[in-house]
Order: sequence, then structure tokens, then C-alpha cells
Amino acid sequence: MKSWSKGLIALLALALLVGGLWWWRQAQQTPVAPPTPPAIQPVPTLAPAPASAPAIEFPIAPADSASQPAFVMPTPQDTDAAVRANLIDLAGQSGVLGFLQLDGFVRRVVATVDNLDRPHAAARVWPVNPAGGRFGTLELDGASYIAPDNAQRYQPFVQFVESVDMVRAAALYRWMYPLFQRSYEELGYPGKYFNDRLVKIIDHLLAARAPAQPVPVTLLEIKGPVPSERPWVHYRFSDPALEAASAGQKLLMRMGPDNQRRLQAQLAAFRQALVSADKPR
Repeated sequence: MKSWSKGLIALLALALLVGGLWWWRQAQQTPVAPPTPPAIQPVPTLAPAPASAPAIEFPIAPADSASQPAFVMPTPQDTDAAVRANLIDLAGQSGVLGFLQLDGFVRRVVATVDNLDRPHAAARVWPVNPAGGRFGTLELDGASYIAPDNAQRYQPFVQFVESVDMVRAAALYRWMYPLFQRSYEELGYPGKYFNDRLVKIIDHLLAARAPAQPVPVTLLEIKGPVPSERPWVHYRFSDPALEAASAGQKLLMRMGPDNQRRLQAQLAAFRQALVSADKPR
């Protein structure tokens, strides 16, 4: 892996344009002379107040240069290779290659994080591969429920996440943070701070409560001459309160209460590692 020289990231500042102010002074008139044209005198331009960047709620502490090499922004052509190498070093080759979408990984993380508290988070931009198998249901007394064994589909991924040292993961994230910030601004948030968004999304996911079991679901009717080839993707929570939850919270709840609790524990550990690293020493 090639050595990188140190680089810094700076937030874009907004510039203010201020025009000059002008005022008129009317000269006195005498009966023997025509009116004197009004004299125009410029008023000194007031200096604008300096523009201030948006306040950062959760700043990223600089990486410890004694324990980590310096980071520079790789070129777009080199980004995927750099991210791949670092992820494999963190979590192992088999897990990384088996569970993660490495093409455009940083961009996928940023876009997915930004969507997790919204109604929809498109699977095509997820940084992880969808769970294998199909969504399973159980029929009881004419109603459909999420099948208890449906949670098994997610267990390999949950075990992979639990195998990752969240302290090391937070350190890698902090070290490579310029990549995430650049991608966030390119997504349409110039001057905004991605880590603020990430921490708020983690807190949002930690606030999700596991629903009472079993969870009733309803198959959404898809009208049209051609039947759906994957009808199981059209199930919705029967409880309006659950269905009104965000995309991220619904993903957690569909995994089953045990998987949800284990993933939330890892999210909490990652957040704590970030907070601990950013506390003044």
C-alpha cells in the first residue's frame, strides 16, 4: 500500500457581496440663478460582517500521528483500492469481500447514512450486500406474521459486524474522514459536516425499540397483468406506527429482536469510540 503525505480538509466559507450606499443633497436655489443640479456624494461602504461556517456539533479529532501514518486524499481512481485495503486490514478479506459492496464504498456509505432516517433507503446504493434467501412469513388465524426463523438470514452479517473491533473501526473512520466529507459535499451538502449527520443517524437507530413478537405484516397488493416475481419484498408492517418508522429503523426491526439488539450494541460501541477519541486529553 503506497505511502501518503499529510493532507487537510477545510470547510467552504460563504462570501457576502455588499453594494455601496448613496444619498442625495439638494442645493439651495436663488431667484437669479437656475437650480443647481443635485450633488451626488458617496457614502463610505460599511465592511460586511465576516461569514461564519455552520457550527460543528461532533468534530473529528485529528488522527494520532505517533500511531498512524498521515492521510492524504487519494485520487478518484485510487479511492476504491485504498478503501478496500484498509477494510480488509480491519475486518479480514473473507468478511469484507462477502458482505460489503466495495465499488464506490465511501459514496455508498454516505448516501445510505443520509437516507436511513427517511422513508426509503434504496438498496441499490447500500454499502452491504442484501441478506440471502427470501423474507419468510408465518400464517396464523388468517393473518401473516414475520416468521421466527427469518432472523437466521441476517445472523452471518451480524456475526461479521460483531467480529469487528469498533475502537479500530472508529480510528480508521477518523483517519479516512476526508473521503467521507468530500463525498458528503458532492452529494449536495457543501459546507455541511458529515460526522454530525452520522452521529445523529446512529442515535436515531439506537432509539428504535424492538416490536412485540410476533410482528404482523400485510402483503401489499400489486395490480397489473404481470405478477410480481418477488412478492415477498412487498410486505408491510400491519401496525401503522411500525410502518411509519424510518427506513433504517424498519430494517432493524425486520431482522428480529436479538439481531437488532446486537447490531445496536455495536453501533453504540462505535459511537462511544468516536466520542472517547474526541474528548480533550
